[in-house]
Amino acid sequence: MHEHQACLWQAAHGRTGDKGNRSNISIIAWDRQLYPLIASQITPQAVRTHFIHRQPSAVTRYDLPRLGAFNFVLDDVLDGGVNDSLNLDSHGKCLSFHLLAMPLVVPDDLKHLLRWRHP
Repeated sequence: MHEHQACLWQAAHGRTGDKGNRSNISIIAWDRQLYPLIASQITPQAVRTHFIHRQPSAVTRYDLPRLGAFNFVLDDVLDGGVNDSLNLDSHGKCLSFHLLAMPLVVPDDLKHLLRWRHP
C-alpha cells in the first residue's frame, strides 16, 4: 500500500478557545472516514511533542466519534492566560493553526478525501 504525506489541515479543520492558562483545541475531520486515521496519529503524546516549545504540563484528548471530532485540552500553554501574558500571539487561532500543521500519513485509498491536495 502506498502512502501520502499531508498536513492535518488537509484532513480536518479546527476550533479553539481558552480559559485561564488552558487551551481547548477541537479538531473536526472533513470526512468521517478520516477519523480513525487522525485518531491513530494525532495522539496526546504526539500533540504534546508538537507543542513542546509551549511546555504543556498535560495534554488530554477527548474523542467524539459521533461528531468525527476530537477535543484536545492543553494545560499551562498560555503564559499564565490572556490577561497575564505579554505574548499577543499565543492564544486562540494561532494554537489551532499550529496543531493543524502536524504531519499526517494518509494511505492512497483515503487520499481523495483530503482537501487542497496536489494531483
